[in-house]
This record gives sequence, C-alpha cells and structure tokens, in this order.
Amino acid sequence: MPMERKPMDGVRVVSTALNIPGPLAAARFAALGAGVTKVEPPTGDPLSSVAAGWYEQLVRGQQVEVLDLKDPRGSARLEELLGDSDLLLTSSRPSALARLGLGWGDVSGRHPALGQVAIVGEPAPRSERPGHDLTYQAVSGTVRPPAMPPLPFADLAGAERAVAEGLAALLQRARTGRGCYREVALAAVLDELAEPLRQGLSAPGGVLGGGLPAYRIYRTADGWVALAALEPHFRDRVRALLGTVDDAEELGRVLATRTAREWEAWAEEHDLPLVALPVDQSRSMPK
Repeated sequence: MPMERKPMDGVRVVSTALNIPGPLAAARFAALGAGVTKVEPPTGDPLSSVAAGWYEQLVRGQQVEVLDLKDPRGSARLEELLGDSDLLLTSSRPSALARLGLGWGDVSGRHPALGQVAIVGEPAPRSERPGHDLTYQAVSGTVRPPAMPPLPFADLAGAERAVAEGLAALLQRARTGRGCYREVALAAVLDELAEPLRQGLSAPGGVLGGGLPAYRIYRTADGWVALAALEPHFRDRVRALLGTVDDAEELGRVLATRTAREWEAWAEEHDLPLVALPVDQSRSMPK
C-alpha cells in the first residue's frame, strides 16, 4: 500500500532560528512532512553545546548548512534556498534581521510568495529589548524565587505558536498567492499562558493550585502521587472507595498507608486519575 502523505509534504522551510524555539518549531514542521533546511552560523547553534542529545534529536531528518550570512557567499547561498522555499523561520531581533537583509520588507520584495515567521522576544515597540525565557517568566509571574522555572515555558509554547503561525501563513498564501509576515513574541505568548495564574486558578490555594483536596499532590509510604479527580464522578468514586475526598488531611492520611506504585495500580483498576511521581522527582519534594 502507498505511504500516506503527511500534511506538509512538499512544503519547504528554511530556518535561521537558533536556541530552543526555532529548532523545536523546525522539528515540528519536519514531523508534519515539510522539508527543512536549518541554516547555522559558523559558531553553530548554542543548543548543540548545552544539550547535544536533544539538538541531534531536533535536527534529525533536516538538511543543516553552515553559512556566514555576513559574507556575500553565505548570503547568496541563503538566497538560493529562499527562492525555492515556502516559509522562512527566524529568531533574531528586527535590527539584526535588517542588517542581513532579512527584514520582511526586503524578503517580501525579493520573494513575494515566501512567508516569514519571525520569533521575537517582545512585541513592538519593545521588540529590540534583550531578554530570554527567564526574564519573560519573571515578568509574567510564573517564577517563584529563589527557585528557577522547571521548564522554559516561553520557549516551548513559542515554538508551538510559531508552527501555528507558519500554517496560517501557508493558508493565507493559498488564498492570495502572496506570502505574509507572522510574528511570535515569546513574552506575549507566555503572558497568555499565565492567565490561569492571574485568575487564581493555578495560584497557591487556587482550584488548580492545591486548594481542592481532590486535585493535589500527596505523600505516600515511599514517595508521592498526583491526584486529579476534578470531575464529580471521579470525586464520588474516590469518596466511595476511600471514605473521603473533601478533606485534604484525612485524604493524606489514607494515601500515606500504601506505596506510590500501589496507589497507581489501584487507580488504574478503578479508572481514576492518579499517578505516581517519578522517583527522582519524588526525592526533590519536601519531607
């Protein structure tokens, strides 16, 4: 039987985007079937030196070219690639793109059918302001000093948003015949993601922040479990089986009588949303 075509088969993407958001977005494009050419400077992608395994995973199946875009030969080669592509993915500040002739005005003038997805730190008029995931999280309120964020949420969410904007650009070109510019500001994306925190849902003591006994992390005989019995039918089942679901202290005493894996097996048997935390994660939890 013939292999099923992927959604982006035949689409060509050129990415000059480095670090986390760009490579992750490019990998998603490739997973959807696009042919991706990753353009790196002579110094390479910083991600390759700090997370070599992840970097290799993200670039798998892509064509990687090392080009000095400040050199006429490097910029000429990039022009060749762009002339045969559908999307350009960038992650530099607007002034840096302008110096390389990769600002939208220049790109659209030379390649009118090419779409551009520009990942920037903050939206205009602050798009030249330096920053990274940590500074965006600090402003959004998702940092709890002195602890560092467990994940680069702005980078990860920004990558997914870049894929969505790239698909939107392709859809618009299908309608108009011309490429368009789509911008992803990491700070703005994170600001949207932080709305549950501002609304109190995931803030400490909120419904998703430990305030609901049926939606909390509990210590067991040897580790921790996460219980997420939000829906009434799940809470009713926990109450029927354990005798309580509305009293966190009582529920904690019950869950402390078995190991985390025993409770996980119990939850699977009774179709309940409860899982054991990984051992390494359990060790990092407070005693």
